[in-house]
Amino acid sequence: MRYSVGVLGATGMVGQKFIQLLDGHPWFKLTSLAASERRIGKKYGEEVDWVVSRDIPEIARDVEMVPMDPKYVDADIVFSALPSGIAREVEPKFAEAGFVVASNASAYRMAEDVPLVIPEVNPDHLGLIEVQKRKRGWDGFIVTNPNCTAIVLVLSLKPLMDLGLQNVRVASMQALSGAGYPGVPSLAITDNVIPFIKGEEEKVEEEPLKLLGRFDGERVKFANIKVSASCHRVPVIDGHTEAVWVEFNRSVDIDEVKRAFESFEPLDLPTSPEKVIIVREEPDRPQPRLDRDAGGGMSITVGRIRKDGDNSVKYIVMGHNTVRGAAGASILNAELMIKEKII
Repeated sequence: MRYSVGVLGATGMVGQKFIQLLDGHPWFKLTSLAASERRIGKKYGEEVDWVVSRDIPEIARDVEMVPMDPKYVDADIVFSALPSGIAREVEPKFAEAGFVVASNASAYRMAEDVPLVIPEVNPDHLGLIEVQKRKRGWDGFIVTNPNCTAIVLVLSLKPLMDLGLQNVRVASMQALSGAGYPGVPSLAITDNVIPFIKGEEEKVEEEPLKLLGRFDGERVKFANIKVSASCHRVPVIDGHTEAVWVEFNRSVDIDEVKRAFESFEPLDLPTSPEKVIIVREEPDRPQPRLDRDAGGGMSITVGRIRKDGDNSVKYIVMGHNTVRGAAGASILNAELMIKEKII
């Protein structure tokens, strides 16, 4: 069975990445593209400046764009690539109307009754769906994926939890595509690093606590760890790189940490990579140009794993911010819900 899907906010960079990843998907058939009022009634291929790759996929080229209104969207599942402010207004309308909303937006990530999910990390948090439907009286529901920086970080932290993880410090070097299109002005970022991204550090410090927390049947009890983040924009097109320092409640060695990374099991889902975490031994890896497309952009790559004290380790982790960190994450969430018979 193939499920009909729509994209909300189809013309932006993440919306375009959704369309690219849905092209040829074995479980999903693209049936609706919803966009802003000025684009309604126009064909996607004639209206959109396609920046994700050279060619607009045929599945979208001749699709006539519709309003962001449940009455006009023909789909079982809608993927939301909306800005947070718009998502806060639009997504509940679709959930109330019975749609499954797989959202990349930040609007509801930290809501107590909305699942914030990375399928390999906390699939049991999908249990919040029934809590959400009961509390809000919706026929449908909203499931979110994390911030693009947080998802790369948390995928690397999850296998370390069993080693007694306590404290995390992270300094991010974030790609331009994370700012959307047209993104950062060229004269601001060329020959430069911008050491501030509005709202980013708060997301990176808060979302991991929910993602790594425990679902008790009614709510998520946040993980008892501390995350401190400093986020920076760098002149790289795709791929967020993060320098991470982790502290444990006991002494750990490098081989133990490497084994934890390498033993992190993938899922049997169409968008899941063969390896969730790729460990590189070279002293100058990972690098965005060399490693961002690993696993079709769904793997993260870890390298430079070093001791930082008896109880602490430091490493570099890198992942594709618009694939694993955005559209691919929402699609993987939808696949998990199908596998778990939630959809």
